[in-house]
Parts: sequence; C-alpha cells; structure tokens
Amino acid sequence: MLTLSGGVVVAGGAAGVLANAQAGGSGNTPARPMGHRHALAGNAKMSSKAAATPFSTKMPVPQVLKPVGRRTAYDLYEISLQTANVDILPGLKTPAITYNGSFMGPTIRAKAGRPVKVRYVNRLDKGANVHLHGAHVAPSSDGYPTDLIAAGASRVYDYPNQQLGSTLWYHDHTHHMEAEHVYKGMHGFYLIEGADEQALNLPSGAYDVPIMIRDAHFDAAGGLILDVTQPQARSTFLANGKPQPYFQVAARKYRFRLLNASIYRTFDLDLGGVEMVQIASDGGLLPEPVRRTKLKLAPAERAEIVVDFSRHPIGTKLVLSEPSGPVMRFDVNRIVPDTSTVPARLRALPPLATPARTRQFKLGVAPSKMAYAINDLSWDANRVDTTIKEGTTEIWQIYNADTADSEFGAIDHTFHLHLVQFRVLDRDGKPPLPGEEGFKDTVLVNPGETVRLQATFKGYPGRYVYHCHMQEHNVAGMMAQMEIVP
Repeated sequence: MLTLSGGVVVAGGAAGVLANAQAGGSGNTPARPMGHRHALAGNAKMSSKAAATPFSTKMPVPQVLKPVGRRTAYDLYEISLQTANVDILPGLKTPAITYNGSFMGPTIRAKAGRPVKVRYVNRLDKGANVHLHGAHVAPSSDGYPTDLIAAGASRVYDYPNQQLGSTLWYHDHTHHMEAEHVYKGMHGFYLIEGADEQALNLPSGAYDVPIMIRDAHFDAAGGLILDVTQPQARSTFLANGKPQPYFQVAARKYRFRLLNASIYRTFDLDLGGVEMVQIASDGGLLPEPVRRTKLKLAPAERAEIVVDFSRHPIGTKLVLSEPSGPVMRFDVNRIVPDTSTVPARLRALPPLATPARTRQFKLGVAPSKMAYAINDLSWDANRVDTTIKEGTTEIWQIYNADTADSEFGAIDHTFHLHLVQFRVLDRDGKPPLPGEEGFKDTVLVNPGETVRLQATFKGYPGRYVYHCHMQEHNVAGMMAQMEIVP
C-alpha cells in the first residue's frame, strides 16, 4: 500500500474499481479507497494544463426544454444520451458524454402535481441510465445501477411530480461508470415548481436562475482528465459549464438555485461577505429564510439563495468564491423594477411521525477488503441490506468511521437516500446546521460524526439504493440496497 501526499491511497499499484471500469473492465477487481476532501487543501492552486482567464466568459443560463407532446394526463419530453464535442474552454473543443449534446443537459421545468414522461434515447455505444436525484418515483424509473437502457434503444421514465416544489437534478447512475459519466457531462436540472412558491412572490422568471457548480481538470487540448488518485488536480471551477464566468445582473433580487455537481469536491462558498438569504434546500423551501454569508455545499446538495443586488451601485462586481479561488462573478449593470419579496415564513414542516424503529449505518473503509463500505459491506446487487415495510417511518443513524485515527485518515462522506426525502434530526446530538431544517436527500457526514435522519418510506414497493454521493466512493463500493415491501 502506498499513501500519497494529501492522504490519497493507492494499493497494489491499482486505482481500483473506477479505473478498471474506465479501462473497459468488469469492475470486479477489489475496490480501493481513493483520497479524501482534505487532499484539496494543500494542492488547491494546482492548475489545469488548459485554462481560461477568470471572468472572461459569460455564464449561460441552461436551456429550458420544451415538451414534444402534451397529453391530458402528462407532458412528454425527449432527451438523447450522446457524445459531443462541447465548448467549455475558449477556442477548444472538449469531448463529452451528454444529454442532448450539451455539457449541461437541458432544464426541465415541471409543475407539482402534473406528471412528466421523459423518453430517453441512448445514442451511446454502451448501456447507460438516468437517475432523477431527489424524486419520488417507482423503481422502474429510478435509474437502478444495473437497469440500463441498451445502446441504440430508448425507454420512457415516469415522473409523477407528486411532491412539493424543489430543485432536483438528473444524472447518470450506471454501475461502476457513474463517476466518469457525470464528470464528463451527464447532468442537468429538473425543477418542480409549486403553487405555494408562486404565492410567496419570490424572484421569478428571468430572475430565477439555476447554477450548477463543479470542478474539472483539462489537458492541453481541452480534454477532461479524470485521475482518481489526484482529485486535487481538478482546479478549474465551472459554473453552468463555463470556467469562472461572469453573469450580468440587474440591481434587484435574484433567486439562484445552486447545485454542487462535483463527483468529489465540497464547496465552502462566500460572496465577499455579502448576505445570501437561503430559502430552500434539496427538498424545497425551508420553514423560514436563513441569512448567511457563507454556504457549505457538498456533492449533490442543492441550496437556493436570494441575493439583493439593489444594495450595490451599478458597476459593482461581486465574486462568489471558495478557499481555493473564485467560482464566478456577478456584475451589476442595470436598474429594473422589483416587486419580489422574501417573506418571513416560507413552507411549514409537517409534524414528525412516530418512528417504527432506529437503524445504525457506518460509512467507512473496510480494512479487510480495502474497499469503501456501508456497515463493512461493499455493494452487491444480489444482496438486500435493509428491508422496510411500505409506509413506515424510521430513524437512521449515519456514522462516519473514517476519522483521523483510522487506518486511512479522516475522510468526508455524503449520504444520499433514493425514493424519499428525509429530515435531519441532529448532528452528534446537536441541532441541524442552518439551512438543514427542511427536507433533504443528501447530507454531509464529517469524520467521526453521527447524523440522525428521519424518513417515511411510502409510495412504491421495490428495490432502491442508498450510498455516498462522493461518486468515487460510491463506485468503489460505498452503496447498499433497500427493499420496500408491502
């Protein structure tokens, strides 16, 4: 075993399941734990071989997809899974794996209570699938890791949208390939818009802007490099698929839907001390706004913030950054009328149901297997790890065993649960962090920390997965299976 600087671990000279999968292997070689977030700190200034001058590119707003058909009972969309050469860095073409040929897939804006069907057409030369992250859907439309759309085939996924307004996203979930596929472009927004949101008079229309942030590493020709042994090399920050762009704003309030689509990096965001009013998390609106100047966003987490640019004169440039450097810049360049508001009350939480039981889950490296694991077991599609009666409420205690004193050092993990949204009850017995009071589907669990969650598993019997959403950990075994039974 060789431990590299920053805590990146390589065993036997192999890079584990992810590297095996990328090389075309079956993914059956032993999984190797690959690095952790703390590796970013000492190497944050490493630059990509190809880069762009910060704030030289305009940030685009993702295209809103139009339905190919409207029926009485649903809206029908079509999205293709395809390779494409995309424009990310100025003057270069980047080979990518995409939805509809764009590095950021098109945005679907759905209505709460109005079902959507999406016909996914696989134009790749291999099987792949799609997971609507945060959605309450049947197993056949959840993007189970081994339930693939064959090359050249198509499949219709059903999204009932029987949940409150929220910012979701769709991405690949192909077993052993999800990290590579998402890194290379298989990600997009899916926004459920609720009637209760409209009644609040929040910023809307052109002033409701989804922003996907992530990191990347490019070669000199503009190609994406995915080296699982050096996540710290992914030092180019992208916002809506552009490197450290600028975005022109009016001197008024904006609603920004932030998504961390990185496969590994956690962002610690600030706007130069300017107030960001958080109004929503993964599962939609919070009970009340949270005023903050810093925002931590782990992989797959979402946070909606309102920024009031009317407090700043024309010509002001506000930089959204994290400790490693700038992510993007907002340029205040005009004045427009603004009647939007951020009310003191947003969305009331329902009372917590009485839980039927409490379960314990340990996230960590299983030393005997040199693999990432949950409760010392790595992913096995033939094994059901947790059986839950449909309709019951449970408390799950999630413990991160990868501490500074463990064999491989302190490693952050994020926990994502399919099928349902959950409530964070506490962290090590203390109240949830600001912004965690609402419904969530992904939560950061720090080394040595125990996070208690409560969820009600209702609606769809069948098999689903739960896993770490640092996708290099997921690919390397940190995923398990639950079965919802009648």
